[in-house]
Amino acid sequence: MLPDKVRTLEVDIAGQHGGQLVRDSQYVFTYRRDDPAQSSVGLLMPSTRLAYQDTALFPVMDQNLPEGYLYQRIRAEFPKRALTPMHLLALMGSNGIGRLGFRLPEAPPAQQPRVIDRAQILAAPAGAQLFEDLVHAYLSTGAGLAGIQPKIMVPDRATWPVPNLIVKMGSDAYPGIAANEFLCLSAARRAGIEVPGFELSHSGELLVLERFDVLEDGRRLGFEDIAALMGLQVHGIHDGERKYVRSYQAVAEVLNAINLPRSDLARFYEQVALTVMVRNGDGHLKNYGVLYDEAVGARLAPMFDVVTTSIYKYSHSFNGPPQEDHTLALKFFRGHHASKAYPTTQELLRFGTDVCGVRKPGDVVQRIAQAMHETLVLAKQDERIPHDTLEKMGEAWRHGLAYAAAP
Repeated sequence: MLPDKVRTLEVDIAGQHGGQLVRDSQYVFTYRRDDPAQSSVGLLMPSTRLAYQDTALFPVMDQNLPEGYLYQRIRAEFPKRALTPMHLLALMGSNGIGRLGFRLPEAPPAQQPRVIDRAQILAAPAGAQLFEDLVHAYLSTGAGLAGIQPKIMVPDRATWPVPNLIVKMGSDAYPGIAANEFLCLSAARRAGIEVPGFELSHSGELLVLERFDVLEDGRRLGFEDIAALMGLQVHGIHDGERKYVRSYQAVAEVLNAINLPRSDLARFYEQVALTVMVRNGDGHLKNYGVLYDEAVGARLAPMFDVVTTSIYKYSHSFNGPPQEDHTLALKFFRGHHASKAYPTTQELLRFGTDVCGVRKPGDVVQRIAQAMHETLVLAKQDERIPHDTLEKMGEAWRHGLAYAAAP
């Protein structure tokens, strides 16, 4: 049951009570007073300070609020209720990406959702019907995901404290998008870029991904996307455009500011180069992030949510008008005169050397191009990939492969 008003939520950090969030005239988060050495709720909210307040929800809590498809499904479940961010946090519970959990005061422990067989998802002959069944069964436990596209979290491990699989479904507006992302992730993995585990269903309609924020032993890592690390609240239809501000150079500067290893900047360059080369125009601030805990520190998260968007008419917000997607989600370089146009080969290489400290960025570009070529060759033999999608992606990737051919 969801109260008409939610003023207070208990906040857990990696399964342990960490503090309390109160919404009155402002949002106020207060750490427990009895454990000064406890884990921090976020990198920008260390536990060395007892309390934080803001007129808007704190970015580390805002980042996973359901939007797009999931928000509309939740909205349909509560048609007469004015859903606030506090309501959405209560519904999200402990299952959002990262290590934060939210619960109503004195609420009983949430029941573990029923485990599902991964093979059953992959073997489903009709992806749309199975996805609808999954949303119906797991909406109350699997909605801790941002993003516009249809997706839901489900569990296939009884030993994990949270659902461990993310199931994505295409839509009429973006035909073949599951196969599209499968090919982009395949090219990334073939190029040696870290990505989550992923599988495409036998029908080619569902993409199943493994969460990257939970270790094999079930221990949860903190996660913050770059928008949160920049202090941007981006939830909601009107605020969603904030994830398309700034530049990839500014992202690199944020990673530098939090003292990520130099090797992670090289990994970030790989992610940016692949984004450019597969013509992914939706590589916004929420699609790059950092994993961390007190034991191992912070590191760049694997690459996720990468799609060849240029083959679709695309909207950068849920109700935005469709438009041809011929630009990047962010400016490439920082500055008033910088643009979102895809970079030239010289600009892509200069980004590697000057911004990310990569000694031989041309080798990275060559490696990605080879992986893209091999992925396209293998895709021609894969009956799950729609012919029209493959044809359009091949034409889009031709522009990316040209970066490796240029002198």
